[in-house]
Amino acid sequence: MPNFVELDNDQRREMVNTRQRFQAWLEASRRERGYRGSMIWGDVQGKEYLLRSYYDEHGRRRQTSLGRRDAKTEAMKQKFDTDREAAQAERKRLDGALNRQAAINRALGLGRVPLTTARIIRAFDRRLPLGHGLRVVGTNALYAYEAASGVLLDPGITATGDIDLLYDARARLRLLADREISESSVLGILKAADRSFRRTRQSYRAANDDGYLVDLIAPIRNPPWKRTASAEPEGEDIEAASIEGLIWLENAPSFEQMALDEKGFPLRMVTVDPRAFAVHKHWVSSRIDRDPLKKTRDLAQAETVAQLLRTYLPHLDLAPEDMAMIPRAVVKKALAELGPQAPA
Repeated sequence: MPNFVELDNDQRREMVNTRQRFQAWLEASRRERGYRGSMIWGDVQGKEYLLRSYYDEHGRRRQTSLGRRDAKTEAMKQKFDTDREAAQAERKRLDGALNRQAAINRALGLGRVPLTTARIIRAFDRRLPLGHGLRVVGTNALYAYEAASGVLLDPGITATGDIDLLYDARARLRLLADREISESSVLGILKAADRSFRRTRQSYRAANDDGYLVDLIAPIRNPPWKRTASAEPEGEDIEAASIEGLIWLENAPSFEQMALDEKGFPLRMVTVDPRAFAVHKHWVSSRIDRDPLKKTRDLAQAETVAQLLRTYLPHLDLAPEDMAMIPRAVVKKALAELGPQAPA
């Protein structure tokens, strides 16, 4: 018996509508960010200059001179102000469209991603963005796979009280050393989503007042005693925990998909290829040291994603040659249970 139900015609139609509106909103937001700050006239040694004024990612004000005041710089300022106003107006118009669309999505039962999870993902996506050093893995990745497949997964498969972030050290996401938490630090970004987040006794984990957990995890490096510069914890930030088998997910292709939060608003999910997810979950479920209470759900998630791949995502072929980042023996063993028999 499948652990999901297909979207009906009304739900499918509104998912398509949401994707189109969200893509337009993303493009408008990027245009608006291109006009961050302002252009102002400033006095420099008794002469007027056009200055580009803005705040950098650390909240520090920056100013750049664009030249003395003349016909050229006056035209430059006028165009900047006009284009910025148009970009802001377009983004606000699309805000309204997404608000109306969210109400429709809620009525149709399409809202899925828990609000805390969605706030965290959006906070990281604004700062990094996601896919550049951090990707969502673990149970929350299922929201991306179900959205791509046009189904709703059984809550028993997706229910979780935490979110895992796969830390890709190759992209050199830095864990800052300041005791005063920088906005660009992992914990600082979490606090942008919820001020109550704090590091727990486990250095790789943060929790908020509601008990929601965020784990920062990374593959075990070879040799195991070798540490990357970006994995050194200092101050109050959190350190990526090294876990066996995650090198397979780190090397897997990224998988990006729009998902909807519980209120029907869209967000960008970046996770790992669902084929790698299914094989990795199957491998985890077979480990003798795995918590027996988790092994059953691990296997159910692996089986469900494999079924989604076969039924709705056939362009992502479940074959060993398409998963070269995972040992062939691990892939073949998984496919023997999850999908078509692997070739000899």
